[in-house]
Amino acid sequence: MHIVHTLIEANVWVAWLVLLGSFAILAKCADIFVESAVSLAYKFKLPKLVVGIVLVAFATTAPELAVSMISALRGNAQIALGNAVGSVLCNTGLGLSLCALFVATSVTLAPRVIKQTGSVVLGVGVLAFLFTALDASLQRWEGAILVLAFCIYMMVLFYEHKGGKMHDEDEWENIEAHTDFSISRLTGLFVLGLAGILFTSNLIVTSATTIAHALHIPQGIIALTLVAFGTSVPEVATCVAAARKHHAALAVGNIMGANIMNICWVAGASSLINDLTLTHKEIFFMFPAMLVVIITAQVLLWRRWRLVRWHGALLLGLYIVYLLASFLVFRPGT
Repeated sequence: MHIVHTLIEANVWVAWLVLLGSFAILAKCADIFVESAVSLAYKFKLPKLVVGIVLVAFATTAPELAVSMISALRGNAQIALGNAVGSVLCNTGLGLSLCALFVATSVTLAPRVIKQTGSVVLGVGVLAFLFTALDASLQRWEGAILVLAFCIYMMVLFYEHKGGKMHDEDEWENIEAHTDFSISRLTGLFVLGLAGILFTSNLIVTSATTIAHALHIPQGIIALTLVAFGTSVPEVATCVAAARKHHAALAVGNIMGANIMNICWVAGASSLINDLTLTHKEIFFMFPAMLVVIITAQVLLWRRWRLVRWHGALLLGLYIVYLLASFLVFRPGT
């Protein structure tokens, strides 16, 4: 693996080839991952949205967690925190928008679950911004509070599912689940799909970073855009694959669950290793941008509890504006 990374970093053309090849492999791995996740949910009679929030979201945020924790260990707070916040922007602005655009009809959502997860995403986003606004730093005790909030949310989620409050009686009609596969086989496919996603995501991050350096793109943009995009590829790819297979509830749940985990788990756990200190310029760009996209998505999802194509177009437009703004704010000499 080290040799592969060395080859990528040594030649920008190799980086481009690996980047394109990794996207192709990732698409197939995401298909395997989604089908096995849905099938496991069918076996255990779990709502697809709960599976998306917990099982798939936890698995697909593994790249963000790995990148941010390694960055924190190396003292690179810009990558650690920028990756977490940038991933929320990518998940919401790109993942949800593609989900809406790939579904032929509107996606009907469960009001109770969307209200709950949306409120948690917004709440922890505001909390993280307040923690970092004064001193431009996410300190260890602040990160511990975010991790604790995540644990409490998980406990509430499982308690409500156990009480039957998140069950959808007709949710399993007309789905394409591998009901004839054993649980061990499905688990093996799930792990295989996840391994492929993590492996190709790792190559995508290295390739994208190499290309960015070759094009003399500033480090701030790399952290908030390319690195965040690279580590968010599993969520976005899984979201698109799920939407194409008519499992849009799984896709939306994955995105919302991943956002909670990026703020509480990825950023929080990384700050437990080292205080994540940035500049006020970085803080007051990334967090307001994140909150604008989160609030917009929440307002759209609360509108008749549906996700339609024009919602996706609006979110995609906001994400493009964010990318352009990041180049302007962090361009050399500013």
